[in-house]
Amino acid sequence: MSETKPNTLFIVIDQLRADCVFGALAQHLDLPNIRALAEDAVCFRNHHSVTSPCGPSRVSLLTAQYASNHGATRNGTPLKRDTPNLATVARHNGFDPLLFGYTDTSHDPRFLSPDDPRLFSYEELAPGFDEVVRMRLEGDSSAWEQHLRDNGYDVPPYPEIYRPVGNSPDAPALYAAEHSDTAFLTDRVIDDLAKRPQGWFALVTYIRPHPPFVAPAPYNMMYDAGDMPSALEASDPDWHPYVETARRKSNVASTVVGFPDLDASDATTRMIRKLYFGLATEVDHHIGRILSWLKDSGQYEDTLIVLTADHGEMLGDYGLWGKMTFHDAAFHVPLIIRQPQASLRGMVVTQPTESIDITPTILDCLGLDAPHAMDGKSLKPFLGGETPRDWREVSVSQLDFGDPITPTLWQTDHGLSVDTANLAVLRRGPLRFVQFAGGLPPILLDASSGIEGRNLAKNPAHLQTMLDLMQDMLCHRMANGDGTFSRTLITETGVKVAP
Repeated sequence: MSETKPNTLFIVIDQLRADCVFGALAQHLDLPNIRALAEDAVCFRNHHSVTSPCGPSRVSLLTAQYASNHGATRNGTPLKRDTPNLATVARHNGFDPLLFGYTDTSHDPRFLSPDDPRLFSYEELAPGFDEVVRMRLEGDSSAWEQHLRDNGYDVPPYPEIYRPVGNSPDAPALYAAEHSDTAFLTDRVIDDLAKRPQGWFALVTYIRPHPPFVAPAPYNMMYDAGDMPSALEASDPDWHPYVETARRKSNVASTVVGFPDLDASDATTRMIRKLYFGLATEVDHHIGRILSWLKDSGQYEDTLIVLTADHGEMLGDYGLWGKMTFHDAAFHVPLIIRQPQASLRGMVVTQPTESIDITPTILDCLGLDAPHAMDGKSLKPFLGGETPRDWREVSVSQLDFGDPITPTLWQTDHGLSVDTANLAVLRRGPLRFVQFAGGLPPILLDASSGIEGRNLAKNPAHLQTMLDLMQDMLCHRMANGDGTFSRTLITETGVKVAP
């Protein structure tokens, strides 16, 4: 590697579930570039986001904190201004973190004027980043929209810009593939980075395959709906009251624009799945363009490459869409890391890892220390073929499904306050334990069969297993409180900080 600092390329794909890259769905869609990268890097197969949806998951990614510590548990919940993150730490150490896309960060209103524009959208910029290309889903994506106008399109406002041009959800988008948001972002990434000297630091965030599901031709018809796998089903469709509410909260019609009466049939599920697969393949194609550019420009071996997703997508499994649930598909995401001059290639890590581990890993690979406030652990030893001592045996994710302003369907259905409308799920091997803060019964799942639709907590024979996992969850929470000053003491000789 050259004596100058390496490049850093951190790619975050929105709503890509892990089994699209490897696992049950992988055989049904083409992701040649992502899979080729995995074969040339280290792939973490048991990796989960620690929270959802988009805003909270990206805050956890960048701050390396569990949602219970950073507190930004919903889209629109502010993040405390002094919370350190990947960009602020890197910038303090001489890097210039660039953002191509979005971070969905809600700003701390205590330090801003009430009419500050940053207080009118949850899709704002995380501190420390230099925003090179501004991309938003619901808000201001003016650069891309102007690009469309420059190419002759009549651009309607969100969400109409994502309405397919035709009488079916699988009709093409109003824009051609070469003008899509994915293509535009990639063009800007390559154009900008090509002008920068060695040592650039870039976070690239792709909106796709996040809904609304609409794909430009040919991606809208790249897959045959008849070849799509059917959704998973529970033996008892009403096996838990949370799931019963979730089906009404996010039905299949909510995934597309312009078809409010879309039915929940198997044929519909297959059609929406093929659109999701097409969008994922489109993202893969453009990631391949960036990787090819790195190789052609001689920078591939001098670039730290990290690829992951913020959270998953249910895709109709158990009648659910989106990510507001406790199921694996909502949290299990891909993670691929390639160090500069990588010697280990195609290695697979199966130990449980979490999204909060990514920022400490990037900092460690750049020779920087992670602040004590960060809960995650560096994965760098794995990149060298070593398993760290006392590595975690469980992973934990948290989900807040309340709303302090307009109560959610879960709150009204089950009489929950905003403070009790949340859950935590702990995974140990094939077992899943889900604890609700109030009003809803706990869940014990055995996912070894691939089906998560039977609550073993109702069976007295599994009581001890549930109690053991409940203790695991309690111990995890006790050991992972806010660490900002956990290693700091005020003493008679001044402030002391443990290394």
